[in-house]
This record gives sequence, C-alpha cells and structure tokens, in this order.
Amino acid sequence: MADRRQRQHGRTGSAMAMAGLMAGLWTGATACSGGAAAEDARALDPLDTLHRAADTLVAAGSSRTRTSMEMATGGTRVTIRGTGVYDFAHRRGRLKVLLPQDPAGRTDHRPITELISPGALFMKNRGAGVPSDKWVRVDTATISDGNLVTGGATDPYTAAEVLRGAHSARYLGTTVIDDTEVRHYRGTADLTKASKAASPGTRAALAAAAEGFATATVPFDAYLDDKGRIRKLEHRFSFLNGREQSPVSVSSTTVLYDFGTPANVPLPPKKDIYAGRIAED
Repeated sequence: MADRRQRQHGRTGSAMAMAGLMAGLWTGATACSGGAAAEDARALDPLDTLHRAADTLVAAGSSRTRTSMEMATGGTRVTIRGTGVYDFAHRRGRLKVLLPQDPAGRTDHRPITELISPGALFMKNRGAGVPSDKWVRVDTATISDGNLVTGGATDPYTAAEVLRGAHSARYLGTTVIDDTEVRHYRGTADLTKASKAASPGTRAALAAAAEGFATATVPFDAYLDDKGRIRKLEHRFSFLNGREQSPVSVSSTTVLYDFGTPANVPLPPKKDIYAGRIAED
C-alpha cells in the first residue's frame, strides 16, 4: 500500500513538474510574443514614430538625396529636380538643382548649386546679373515659405521637422523603395505646431512658413525603413504668390538613401557672396 502511494505520489509529482515546465514554456513563449507585438505596436504607432523621425536622421549622420518639386499654376505643371548630399548632424546640404525648360522651349539653363545651412540658403547661378563665381545668400527666416519651396527643393531636415507637427496619421502598410522595404504613413501636419517643436535652427523658418502659406496644414506621405529613417517624404503645400488669386499647389518629394555617405559641405566665404541686385529672369 505504501509502495502504491509512493508510486502515485511519484506520478503526481512528475505530472506537476511537467505541467510546471509546460507553463514555464508557455509563459516564455507568451512573453516573447508579447514583446514582439509590443515592438510592432511601437513601430507602427504613427504619431510617435513620425515625431521622432528628424532625430533618427540626426543619429544616422548623413545621406544622399534626390528631390523633386512640382508646381501647378495657371493650368501648367513644372517640375524642378535636384540631387546631392546632406549632413544631418550639422544640418548642411549641397544640391544641384535642374530647372525645367521655359515656355519657349529653352532648356539651356545652368544647374543651380545650393548650399543649405541652419538659417541660410546659398545659391550659385541664381538670377540674372549675378557673376558666375558669386553666391546669393537668402535668410530662410525672412522668406514666406521658410525654404520649403523657394529653393526649388525642400531642405531635407526641415522637411523631416515638419513631421514634428503631425497631428493625424495612419499606417498604410509596407512597400519597397530603392530595394528597401519601408512602412508607409499618411497624415497631416501643422506648421505652427512643428515650429514650436523644431530644433532652434529650423524654428524660425517653420514659423515663417506657418504665416506665409495659404494654410498651415500640410498633408504628407512618409516612408520609413525598419530603423525609423525617412526614405521618402512627400509634402503638399499651398501658397499665394501674389500674382494668382487662387492658391498655388506645390508637391515636394525628398528621397534619402546611402546613409553614412561622406557629406562635407563648406559654406562660401563672405567675399564670394553677391551683395548687388538680382534681376528677374
């Protein structure tokens, strides 16, 4: 009888031990699953992800960039394209911007070289009457669009900082850009809110844009990789240029790739900056 009770106790103990082991394995599996789910939830939390996108670019250091800006006015659409590099750590970029052909079909425009820095935009080959070896300097806080439109290419870091003002967004799934899988978010941002949350070098420019555009609300599509870096960013701006009674629509696209590429961008010395009058083309 004692042997029987001992055998039953042994079987019961083994069963309890096995149940405990299975419970432990199930708890571990559940914890892992919950951790992955939580990570996915964080990754797919649109507003939190978008608000941090500019900081993620600073951590990435630098990249190459392609830009395009399409303007619709008077029934005509024109597109300006650019390529270059950008140093997010120091907020400096260099772009070569190609102008579209004019209404007469002339396509011999020289590319405009642009140097972007906090608070200032430098342009070479910009405007009639400017010597070919001189730069034009523009204070981005004094122009009504904060250099989101004026240069023909949106400053990539300023574009990212617009997302700090995102107040509505939704996750639309994944797609592929330049052989990289990215997450697609669509929403709207408020330039006034973005200016208050932006870094000191961008704050004044975004505040100017909030006042200068026809509306401070900016629809956007953002595509981020698995590290939270912006790979493609599309903004749709609306502004009054003084000659059109209805707002002019501008679609700006910034593509970032080859993160970590060297991006040394020295600014022109004072003696090379043109101080004369710029004639209209």
